[in-house]
Amino acid sequence: MKINFIDLQAQYKRYEKEINSEVLEVFASAQFIGGEKLNSLERNLAAYTGAKHAIGCSSGTDALLLALMALGVGAGDEVITTPFTFISTAEVIALLGAKSVFVDIDEQSYNIDPAKIESHITERTKAIMPVSLYGQCADMDAINEIAAKYELPVIEDACQSFGATYNGKKSCNLSTIGCTSFFPSKPLGAYGDGGAIFTNDDELATKMRMLLNHGQNERYKHKYIGINGRLDAVQAAILDVKLKHFDEEVKLREEIGSRYIDLLEDADVITPKIADGGTSVYAQYSIRVKDREEMIAKLSAAGVPTAVHYPVPLHMQEAFKDLGYGEGDFPISELVSKEIMSLPMSAFLSEAEQDFVVDAIKD
Repeated sequence: MKINFIDLQAQYKRYEKEINSEVLEVFASAQFIGGEKLNSLERNLAAYTGAKHAIGCSSGTDALLLALMALGVGAGDEVITTPFTFISTAEVIALLGAKSVFVDIDEQSYNIDPAKIESHITERTKAIMPVSLYGQCADMDAINEIAAKYELPVIEDACQSFGATYNGKKSCNLSTIGCTSFFPSKPLGAYGDGGAIFTNDDELATKMRMLLNHGQNERYKHKYIGINGRLDAVQAAILDVKLKHFDEEVKLREEIGSRYIDLLEDADVITPKIADGGTSVYAQYSIRVKDREEMIAKLSAAGVPTAVHYPVPLHMQEAFKDLGYGEGDFPISELVSKEIMSLPMSAFLSEAEQDFVVDAIKD
């Protein structure tokens, strides 16, 4: 049996006529930047999350960058975040000349441990940026409470959790600013790069809209130093189609994730733990095993593709050596990074394919 790690082709076939029709409308209009396709997507994203403002942008990385820029983060500032995430989380902090202050993760959720945040706050702290990893929201109430005590903004890096819920609210609408990614493999993915920023703050929304368009407040008049961070109309049109079907896909992902947990109950692996009051969109279905490399090799031989998200925590990456961290500084992140591995996951994974994966693991 041939199994795809993520079956984007099956998804396209499901919505092919709708997607093709919308994309051809963009071509016919010749309005490739901005326009009604982008406006429609932004309205629907805002309605979906409950946020007042949804702003399409060029990628999840640029969404994070724009959020930090809008908050005035710059040289000498500190941003508290997690070392167990994709590099873009800390990369954008460094690009602005600020410093990532890492806080270790909770071993159950793999998200930043709120109990360890407060001791890392200093007079230089400018923001807290938790990551909602693998499709499950960080403990945002606890984080927001700490942030309010110190009058700090919170940016949810929701690049993997669009569609997840936390105590009845949608990811991306849980903090000062929420940022997500529409990279093709995400639960809601474009056919290229894309992202979005969410906020209920009118001033921040206005500023971020300017920043993503070279800081313009009107044509050729620039209030800020900005970037070219626009989302093109083709991607907006594709995302708007897929958003109509997204709740159905989220439900399927949850069912597949729960079924994995049940089927792997008696296997010698650690399955994801979903916190009470929360749901996960399973951007990845990640398990932990003691003998990861051997497991990966055997699954590969059996025809089961896998991936590792993420094998090296950020504090141990050469790019961040100037931060002065070393091995042993964040023991839970280091432990998880040595054991974590991701299995095939998409809304279109069949029960037969899932059974094949689980049988291969048990064998």
